[in-house]
Amino acid sequence: MRVVITRAAFTDLVAIADWIDAEQPDRAPGFIDALHERCTALGKFPLAYPLVPRFEAHGIRRRVFRDHLIFYRIRASRVEVLRVLHGARDYATLLSLDF
Repeated sequence: MRVVITRAAFTDLVAIADWIDAEQPDRAPGFIDALHERCTALGKFPLAYPLVPRFEAHGIRRRVFRDHLIFYRIRASRVEVLRVLHGARDYATLLSLDF
Protein backbone atom coordinates (compact mmCIF):
# COMPACT_ATOMS: atom_id res chain seq x y z
CA MET A 1 0.00 0.00 0.00
CA ARG A 2 1.26 3.46 -0.84
CA VAL A 3 2.24 5.76 2.06
CA VAL A 4 1.59 9.50 1.93
CA ILE A 5 3.22 11.81 4.45
CA THR A 6 0.97 14.81 5.00
CA ARG A 7 2.25 18.36 5.18
CA ALA A 8 1.71 18.39 8.98
CA ALA A 9 3.71 15.17 9.41
CA PHE A 10 6.50 16.49 7.18
CA THR A 11 6.60 19.68 9.25
CA ASP A 12 6.80 17.52 12.39
CA LEU A 13 9.75 15.57 10.95
CA VAL A 14 11.59 18.78 10.09
CA ALA A 15 10.99 20.15 13.61
CA ILE A 16 12.23 16.91 15.17
CA ALA A 17 15.33 16.99 12.96
CA ASP A 18 16.02 20.61 13.92
CA TRP A 19 15.63 19.89 17.63
CA ILE A 20 17.90 16.83 17.54
CA ASP A 21 20.43 18.66 15.36
CA ALA A 22 20.67 21.42 17.95
CA GLU A 23 21.25 18.91 20.76
CA GLN A 24 23.20 16.12 19.03
CA PRO A 25 24.15 17.02 15.45
CA ASP A 26 25.73 13.64 14.69
CA ARG A 27 22.57 11.78 15.68
CA ALA A 28 19.98 13.80 13.72
CA PRO A 29 20.34 12.34 10.18
CA GLY A 30 20.31 8.71 11.30
CA PHE A 31 17.39 9.20 13.65
CA ILE A 32 15.28 11.01 11.08
CA ASP A 33 16.09 8.36 8.46
CA ALA A 34 14.98 5.63 10.89
CA LEU A 35 11.82 7.54 11.82
CA HIS A 36 10.98 8.14 8.16
CA GLU A 37 11.58 4.45 7.39
CA ARG A 38 9.09 3.50 10.13
CA CYS A 39 6.55 5.79 8.46
CA THR A 40 7.01 4.30 5.00
CA ALA A 41 6.99 0.74 6.37
CA LEU A 42 3.38 1.26 7.47
CA GLY A 43 2.36 0.42 3.91
CA LYS A 44 3.35 -3.22 4.42
CA PHE A 45 1.19 -3.97 7.48
CA PRO A 46 -1.07 -0.98 8.11
CA LEU A 47 -3.41 -2.86 10.46
CA ALA A 48 -0.54 -3.98 12.71
CA TYR A 49 -0.85 -1.02 15.07
CA PRO A 50 -3.75 -0.11 17.38
CA LEU A 51 -6.40 2.52 17.00
CA VAL A 52 -5.89 5.55 19.22
CA PRO A 53 -8.43 5.82 22.05
CA ARG A 54 -10.85 8.71 21.49
CA PHE A 55 -9.97 8.76 17.76
CA GLU A 56 -11.31 5.36 16.72
CA ALA A 57 -14.18 6.97 14.80
CA HIS A 58 -11.60 8.72 12.60
CA GLY A 59 -9.62 5.51 12.09
CA ILE A 60 -6.46 7.03 13.61
CA ARG A 61 -3.77 4.51 14.50
CA ARG A 62 -0.44 4.94 16.25
CA ARG A 63 2.97 3.38 15.84
CA VAL A 64 5.62 3.95 18.50
CA PHE A 65 9.25 4.55 17.59
CA ARG A 66 11.48 5.24 20.58
CA ASP A 67 10.05 8.40 22.20
CA HIS A 68 7.97 9.35 19.17
CA LEU A 69 4.49 8.47 18.00
CA ILE A 70 3.52 8.13 14.36
CA PHE A 71 -0.19 8.81 13.83
CA TYR A 72 -1.79 7.58 10.64
CA ARG A 73 -4.99 6.38 9.03
CA ILE A 74 -5.79 3.96 6.26
CA ARG A 75 -7.64 5.23 3.22
CA ALA A 76 -8.83 3.22 0.21
CA SER A 77 -5.44 2.52 -1.35
CA ARG A 78 -3.04 4.45 0.81
CA VAL A 79 -1.78 5.07 4.31
CA GLU A 80 -1.77 8.72 5.37
CA VAL A 81 0.81 9.67 7.99
CA LEU A 82 -0.93 12.52 9.79
CA ARG A 83 1.49 13.57 12.54
CA VAL A 84 4.82 12.51 14.05
CA LEU A 85 5.03 13.72 17.63
CA HIS A 86 7.17 13.24 20.70
CA GLY A 87 5.33 11.06 23.19
CA ALA A 88 5.53 13.73 25.90
CA ARG A 89 3.43 16.15 23.87
CA ASP A 90 -0.31 16.53 24.35
CA TYR A 91 -1.12 14.62 21.19
CA ALA A 92 -4.85 14.42 21.92
CA THR A 93 -5.15 18.20 21.67
CA LEU A 94 -2.97 18.35 18.56
CA LEU A 95 -4.93 15.60 16.81
CA SER A 96 -8.22 17.24 17.79
CA LEU A 97 -7.20 20.33 15.87
CA ASP A 98 -7.09 18.26 12.68
CA PHE A 99 -10.65 16.96 13.00
